[in-house]
Amino acid sequence: MEFKDYYDTLGVKADASEAEIKAAYRKLARKYHPDKNKDAGAEEKFKAINEANEVLRDPEKRRAYDNLRAGGYRGGEQFRPPPGWGQGQNFDFGGGGGGDFSDFFESLFGRAAGGAHGQARASRGSDIQAQVQIELQTAFDGGRTRVALHDGSGNERVLEVKIPAGIQPGQVIRLSGQGHPGRGGGPSGDLLLEVQFRDDARFRLDGRNVLHVLPIAPWEAALGATVPVPTLAGTVDLRIPAGSQSGRKLRLKGRGLPGAHPGDQLVELSIRAPAAESEAQKKAYEALRDEFEGFDPRR
Repeated sequence: MEFKDYYDTLGVKADASEAEIKAAYRKLARKYHPDKNKDAGAEEKFKAINEANEVLRDPEKRRAYDNLRAGGYRGGEQFRPPPGWGQGQNFDFGGGGGGDFSDFFESLFGRAAGGAHGQARASRGSDIQAQVQIELQTAFDGGRTRVALHDGSGNERVLEVKIPAGIQPGQVIRLSGQGHPGRGGGPSGDLLLEVQFRDDARFRLDGRNVLHVLPIAPWEAALGATVPVPTLAGTVDLRIPAGSQSGRKLRLKGRGLPGAHPGDQLVELSIRAPAAESEAQKKAYEALRDEFEGFDPRR
């Protein structure tokens, strides 16, 4: 069998920290997950990534692997475990990973210590990483959404997922026991859903704050006005101070995403001038020009 370089598989250095290994695994798992990547070889790549993570995320397995690798073994070279390998070692499979490991892996870690028949140790199934897209309004209100998952055989299962109010993009929802089945009677892994927001025509998100661009008429900006403004909690009346300019931002406190420190809604004013479509309207613009002779908006 061939020696596997797990560091090379995850694209990290041999002295990579636990956080670096975790980040590399998550990035590659998202890229090659069979539910998202239908390219030839993607599923095998995904299995190799899971196997590398199973070893490098576990301090005991990583330490044993590093000691072995220090003997000069390199990826792709023919390999046979050294005499006495594994004696006195009891590797733990209860914390994650599992599923479709290579002969190389099982020759090092996947056999029960001292087992009379070399039976595979019970191991937890690997986690499934996926994304779920929700509306900004759902993140504000909280609620439920459905997620469809497809396995390698083309089967589909639909799960209903609870979305907590105030969740933000990039946060992960963990569904225990919804990952890949365990081996040898071990428990199933978890489903890790990374939350992403669909684009919203009314709002843009900045942390917990939401931004809304509000069109106003020139006279509303010049004279001041009270106008209706949409928020995630419904429409409210907003007072526009006299003399406002485009780009000015007004704050509606506490109208952003909920949380321990709720966000605000920022309302950015955008002055829109109506088109002069009649002679009377043209004359009105001409009178305005004459009245404000000397005004230069570019100065």
